[in-house]
Amino acid sequence: MSTSARITSCLYRRAGSAGTTTSVQATRGLRTLSTPTINNISPASRSTRRPNVARQSYNPLLRTRQAAALSTTTQRRFADVADDAFDPNSIERESDEVDVCIVGGGPAGLAAAIRLKQLANEAGNDEFRVLLLEKAGEIGAHTLSGAVIEPSGIKELIPDWLDEENPNRFTGATPAGGDTMRFLTEKRAFWVPTPPQMHNKGNYIVSLSEFTKWLGERAEEVGVEVYPGFAASEVLYKSDGSVKGVATNDLGLGRNGKPTDRFERGMEFHARITLFGEGCHGSLSKQVINKYDLRRDSQPQTYGLGVKEVWEIQPEKFKKGEIFHSMGYPLPANTYGGAWMYHFGDNLVSIGLVTALDYPNPWLSPYGEFQKMKQHPFYRHYLEGGKCISYGARALIEGGFQSIPKVAFPGGALIGDSAGFVNVPKVKGTHNAMKSGMLAANAAWDALQDTNDSGSVFLYSYEDSLRNSSIWKELKEVRNMRPSFHSPLGLYGGIMYSGIDAFLLKGRVPWTFKHKVRDHEATKPADECEKIEYPKPDGKITFDILTSVSRTGTNHEEDQPVHLQVKDWDQHTKETYPKYKGVENRFCPAGVYEYVEDATKKEGVRFQINAQNCIHCKTCDIKAPNQDINWQVPQGGEGPKYYMT
Repeated sequence: MSTSARITSCLYRRAGSAGTTTSVQATRGLRTLSTPTINNISPASRSTRRPNVARQSYNPLLRTRQAAALSTTTQRRFADVADDAFDPNSIERESDEVDVCIVGGGPAGLAAAIRLKQLANEAGNDEFRVLLLEKAGEIGAHTLSGAVIEPSGIKELIPDWLDEENPNRFTGATPAGGDTMRFLTEKRAFWVPTPPQMHNKGNYIVSLSEFTKWLGERAEEVGVEVYPGFAASEVLYKSDGSVKGVATNDLGLGRNGKPTDRFERGMEFHARITLFGEGCHGSLSKQVINKYDLRRDSQPQTYGLGVKEVWEIQPEKFKKGEIFHSMGYPLPANTYGGAWMYHFGDNLVSIGLVTALDYPNPWLSPYGEFQKMKQHPFYRHYLEGGKCISYGARALIEGGFQSIPKVAFPGGALIGDSAGFVNVPKVKGTHNAMKSGMLAANAAWDALQDTNDSGSVFLYSYEDSLRNSSIWKELKEVRNMRPSFHSPLGLYGGIMYSGIDAFLLKGRVPWTFKHKVRDHEATKPADECEKIEYPKPDGKITFDILTSVSRTGTNHEEDQPVHLQVKDWDQHTKETYPKYKGVENRFCPAGVYEYVEDATKKEGVRFQINAQNCIHCKTCDIKAPNQDINWQVPQGGEGPKYYMT
């Protein structure tokens, strides 16, 4: 059978499985937490449920031209999978050979894919194959950001992206208006000058999920093979140690890890070059960073957790294009972070809070802090009388210049936030993510012209071009601002130094501050910290966590292995609960983790994971004090289905 027939056959089998799953999704809800509040431990767990937002099956790959390639000979069904002796690995995976495989359908991955096909098309090479895998069921469904974007990246990639004469132009961009910066106390908001990095003249407010969806359509137009709903779960290597490609996960495994009668083997995608653009703290990016020791010359990465909502507000309160930022309340002085509100579209506002994940107090809940922030008069004024229409959360890169790893390795490279190019003081990263994707694409195209089909490729020129790019220059200039908040003066020392650096020094100093510890190492024992009690949600401005998660469209098939991997739940409880008193329940913005009272356990509680609530933010993998939670991809197409985020 031809390659196209094999891959199309597998696509149809997976689509069939997805269709079966989707038919029951409307009746499956979120796992209701046993814990009624953020801080308290519950009585025994109950099996009640909250209705979830139904999702529709979507797979743009299944086109008419592919139907002819469908071969029933490959639709193997394994009637004996219930046999405990059955080994899924005994079934050979289908495979496909491409020139470049890109893991991740965010701005970086799509920019790389589009640029590669632009180069191939300009050269008249119609046979040059670029394949992009995305774990979300739709391109953009897992994408979340503020977002005000600097248009340098998209202008370079698609110059007419907003041109009225372009019938496929992006129509969701709101030109940035005025900038407002405030320092908040509990009841008041004080004017502070907006740092020059945060000026937004010439920028645009967008829904990054909608922008990414639009980019996906442009990628398909130039010939990129875009495969949403395919979760890459394994890096494949050649005998010489270079990356060979990736494999997607098996479908139809039960919760016990054994095949069910719906079992479907994953697929392998072999490529001459594999680019990893999974975003912040990607599961495969972690593996290649560790395998090739890519952080050997850089400082540890540090992260923040962004929690956001999209509201439709009263028209008389709407200020189209206006951009508000604040710092201070509600976060304590020893915790870095900041908030935003962007007015965009038609009477929509994006509002959110970023909390740095090196916060020390395990009683702190980023979700709880965000809900508390919305009650501040500065923000509440705009939200009263409005309606929350969307919610989401995502970990984001904060390490900056000194935390950039080596980006190239044998057979592949890191792009976008898999490497970490967010400019934290500028509160932007999309333009750098796209630029890195284009730099990697240029390097990959050139390398493949000079390399025979069987030889391993190393993108030396990508490393060089990155260091000579605008990315390197702007991140180096602001490198000391984020770590300056680690000084003994904390928040106020950081504000003072960052102000001097922003307006006067502009990074032209001989020193580079360090990130002192990794985020999970900053967490103090609960007994050494003040316990934080969060107000009960009012259901109008503030909401309980499950109401928020219901607005994400999140769905996971329950009968599958838990993708939040903890080797021994009892050992995790023994090592984590006595010291941190349930920190997992508080750092997770989706109610995935909880401790349930259980008199049969030595600690008096048992650890519980409600994996079907997971919104793929990756916070647990970053903040777990003993680093014993490993986030892995669930079945392809699952997770959140974000709207206007």
